[in-house]
Amino acid sequence: VQLQASGGGLVQPGGSLRLSCVASGSIFSINTMGWYRQAPGKQRELVAVIMRGGNINYADSVKGRFTISRDNVRRTVWLQMNSLKPGDTAAYYCHAHLYGGLGLKQYWGQGTLVTVSS
Repeated sequence: VQLQASGGGLVQPGGSLRLSCVASGSIFSINTMGWYRQAPGKQRELVAVIMRGGNINYADSVKGRFTISRDNVRRTVWLQMNSLKPGDTAAYYCHAHLYGGLGLKQYWGQGTLVTVSS
């Protein structure tokens, strides 16, 4: 199983970016998909997570600015990030909790860097 994330980059404050993550491999079903981030010198933190049934949780710091969505058939999760702030600068990691060939496990993508700067 692999998670391939993309969409990071450099953006000015107030701008927008859209992150994508596709899960591939021997996958039977995906429970949760989500995004975490880790800024330099800080611990990794949850940004947003979406359950298979559609329930969503956001970190307080991104509520109203970020939107997470998923397509179960395409095994893809997106994170639309609007009104970006310098404090959103971090490496963003895709995460999935899924049933695969090795049973129920969690997987991480490789991380995509988001830099918010003027």
